[in-house]
Amino acid sequence: MTSASPATRVLVLNSGSSSVKYQLLDMRAGDRLAVGLVERIGEATSRLVHTPLVDGGEKRERTGPMPDHAAALKAVAAELAADGLGLDSPELAAIGHRVVHGGLKFTAPTVITDEVLAEVERLVPVAPLHNPANVTGIRTARALRPDLPQVAVFDTAFHTTMPEHAARYAIDTEVADAHRIRRYGFHGTSHAYVSRETARLLGKDPSEVNVIVLHLGNGASASAVAGGRCVDTSMGLTPLEGLVMGTRSGDIDPAVTFHLKRVAGMSVDEIDTLLNKRSGLIGLCGDNDMREIRRRIDEGDERARLAFGIYVHRLKKYIGAYYAVLGRVDAVVFTAGVGENAAPVREAALEGLESLGLAVDAERNAVRSGEARLISPEGARVAVAVVPTDEELEIARQTYSLVIN
Repeated sequence: MTSASPATRVLVLNSGSSSVKYQLLDMRAGDRLAVGLVERIGEATSRLVHTPLVDGGEKRERTGPMPDHAAALKAVAAELAADGLGLDSPELAAIGHRVVHGGLKFTAPTVITDEVLAEVERLVPVAPLHNPANVTGIRTARALRPDLPQVAVFDTAFHTTMPEHAARYAIDTEVADAHRIRRYGFHGTSHAYVSRETARLLGKDPSEVNVIVLHLGNGASASAVAGGRCVDTSMGLTPLEGLVMGTRSGDIDPAVTFHLKRVAGMSVDEIDTLLNKRSGLIGLCGDNDMREIRRRIDEGDERARLAFGIYVHRLKKYIGAYYAVLGRVDAVVFTAGVGENAAPVREAALEGLESLGLAVDAERNAVRSGEARLISPEGARVAVAVVPTDEELEIARQTYSLVIN
């Protein structure tokens, strides 16, 4: 395919174990043509919500059994076709797939072949909750359009630039190598997009800027980005390590797991469930919605106050650590659901760090906007920004850039 080709659309697929999120974008200006979600795949009450974004289209919803991903994607194709945006359109250049784990082999977006797919399957032991669903989505889409370039964009790829001293755990190297145990990091498409957009906001090239990116959603991660390259990140072998999250514990003494096994008699699966699904904010106070936690704090709820304090304390520790790793910081940037919308989190995370040049302007911080913006005081030594993430656009950009070259 050449740059002269009329094919300028990319379909982005994010396949979960029982869901498919999708967006169709036109890469001439990055415009979205349609967005949608299929959920509860395999259940009797599967649901598809489709929203065309051209010619005044209205949101449509259909329910009914979709026994597998093949049925779900066929339903998506039918909805797109109804809007004149079908998968058989000559304007469709490629399909881009979000793949959670690419290990060390995949350091960039990659055209999917049988060999690539086999390697993604080999990585299932280090991403058992995500890679199987990603593989299913890829197989299904390839069956629907075997002639079309399909590209895997890996959550881990942006973090493969970490130096070995940041990526290695201090355990026996033979054991670590035999079982692929190292720090991989996740949310890479978000960290890549946001760090680059932060540089744009500052009017600089990404190669000139050192940024601490704080991706704060139900899952949360931090990264230290030096000149456009990740040099450290908070998530590790799995997305469990690092910041306090909605339902995940984040950093914890590894011996807690031994203690729970020996003293509490919990099984490995029970401990896994505890740390991934019953910890973090929901484990601390019973809520993982920051808006609800803040409401409870305003009403004097001490459990909510403690949960917020633990969340912010961990966040502040990572900001300080990554400041030290980078040596010079040009910007600290907040993104994702909590990062973009929770002004009290941003304020509390930087409180007391004025000696590092970090502060928020109360008036700017209180503004709610979907636009990238600075919230630091005028003339601040270190910029503090809010930059809405756009992982789908990042996947589409990487996919399109690969297939037109």
